[in-house]
Amino acid sequence: MVLRVGYVREHFSSPLLQYSADDQDKTFTLVECPSGTGQLIARLTNDEIDVAIALTDPLISGIAKGSQAYKLVGSFVSTPLNWAVITGKDSKFQSISDLRDTTMGISRPGSGSQTMAHIMALQQGWGTDSLQFKVNNDIRGLLDSVNDGSTSAFMWEWFTTKPFVDAGEARFIGSVPTPWPSWLIAAHPTRAKPDELRTFLANLTTYVRKFDSQESRAQDNVEFIKDKFGYPEADIKAWLDTVAYPPDCAAIPSKVITDALSALEKAGVIKSPEDGFVAENFIDQNVTKLV
Repeated sequence: MVLRVGYVREHFSSPLLQYSADDQDKTFTLVECPSGTGQLIARLTNDEIDVAIALTDPLISGIAKGSQAYKLVGSFVSTPLNWAVITGKDSKFQSISDLRDTTMGISRPGSGSQTMAHIMALQQGWGTDSLQFKVNNDIRGLLDSVNDGSTSAFMWEWFTTKPFVDAGEARFIGSVPTPWPSWLIAAHPTRAKPDELRTFLANLTTYVRKFDSQESRAQDNVEFIKDKFGYPEADIKAWLDTVAYPPDCAAIPSKVITDALSALEKAGVIKSPEDGFVAENFIDQNVTKLV
C-alpha cells in the first residue's frame, strides 16, 4: 500500500519534503492540504488520506469530541507554534484587546485558527462566546476578509504570513504562542497497517534528525527553505532559532496530550468526561508509545 500523507506546504514540512524527494520506492505520496488542519481532518474522515501531519490542538480536540477517524501515531515538531494575529492593512483594529465581540476569520470549523482564537480569548479574560467566526478556507480568503471588513482579524503562523505583511497586504497586531508542542502525526486506525506506519515514522525520524542538526541548520536548511518557499534568509534564520524537532517521531510525550487537554478545556473548546480523559485513548498503541 502507498500511504497517502496529508500535509501543509509550509517551512515546517521541510524534513517531510526531503524524505519524499528521496523516496525512490514510492512508499508514500504527499497530498497537499492548503487550508490547514481542518482540511486534513476532513480528508482523514472522508478516506482521502491515510496519514496527516497536523497541528496538535485540533487533532487532540477532535478525538476528545469523539472522532473515530484517526488516532495519534507520532510527533513532528516539539516547540510551540507562534500564531500571529493579523488584521487588514487599513482596518481600525490596533491590538488584540480591540477584537472582543468581533467576527474573526478561520480556515475551517475545528481548525487551529479557531482553536487558538479561543485560547486567545481565554488569555484575555473574555468569555468563550466573546468571538464569532467566519469560514474563509485558506490564507487568501482570510487576507481578503480582513481587508473587505467581513472579519476583524485571523490567526496563522507568524513566518507564513510575514511575506503578506511585508508586502503591505495586512498588519500584525499581536501573537499567541501555543501552550503545547505544535505538530503531531495522526493516522486512520484501520486503513494503514501498523508496520507500514512504523516504517514511515522510522524513516521520517532520520530526516527530522538531520534537519534538526546544527550542521544542517547552519547552511543546508537555509538554502532548502529559500529554494522551496522563497523566504528571505533573515526570516529563515529567525525561524530556525525558534523551532525544534523530536528525537523520535514514533514517540509522543504524554505531557503534550495532558497539557493540551487542560488548556483546551479551560478555553471552552472541549468538555472533560466525569472520569476524565485517558491519554492512552488518544494514541494507536500498535504504532506509537507515550513517553
